[in-house]
Amino acid sequence: MLRVLGVHGTGTYRYHRRAGSVEGAAVALGTDWFRHLGTAMPPNSAVDLRLAYYGHELRTELEEDPALLEPGEQQLLIQWAELLRPGAAPITDPRDAAELMAHNFGPATRLFALSFCRELHAYLTDPERRAACRHAVAAALAEHRPDVVLAHSLGAVVAYESLWDNKHADVGLLLTVGSPLAMPGMLPTGAERSRPPSVRRWVNMADVGDIVAVPTMDFPGAENVSIVAGMWEYQTPGAYLRSRDVTLTMFGSRPTGTLG
Repeated sequence: MLRVLGVHGTGTYRYHRRAGSVEGAAVALGTDWFRHLGTAMPPNSAVDLRLAYYGHELRTELEEDPALLEPGEQQLLIQWAELLRPGAAPITDPRDAAELMAHNFGPATRLFALSFCRELHAYLTDPERRAACRHAVAAALAEHRPDVVLAHSLGAVVAYESLWDNKHADVGLLLTVGSPLAMPGMLPTGAERSRPPSVRRWVNMADVGDIVAVPTMDFPGAENVSIVAGMWEYQTPGAYLRSRDVTLTMFGSRPTGTLG
């Protein structure tokens, strides 16, 4: 049976609110992940899936007006919008950035972008929160001893840093999906930008329309794969988890997407 450790992205505090505990949130989120994965797993395959849950560490209040975000959150939103329109005139107003994203990628993108920037800013600027998120993944690595670490969105950053922290772990495959790792400022200055030594193989997979996985990642030791999973659902992991490219890669087959 393949042991898989899932590392979630943003927007998961609702699981903690409903379950009332970290353990309950991890089980509930893992149940949802398995429901999606089960639709695309190869015949006669079996997975022992656990989730490393850290969503409570990055809990933020939802803010619907970009102008009321903290300055650092506003700057993340603006930089992100500019990555999606290279060569265009600079953006100075966070409201313009949010409206541009909503216009180009659908109205639901607006609230997602604000939530993502708030949690990302909390992770990047609060050392205690960042350490707590990495510790949650490290504890799950030690307990579950996974063959595969499957990390989505911001979870790719948390998993990557945790695996560098735990250089004596032994993970056959790190599979990052919809990863923002290549975004400017995502990793501390001077941080390693290569495959963690605790990982034997690293596949970085992104849907061609995923606005989180920008710019294209170029980390030594990573196999970069473009797929068509079916977006706009990149904001949640469901489309990736239902992708045969993801499940085949988990079980050791070559993905059908395009290697970058």
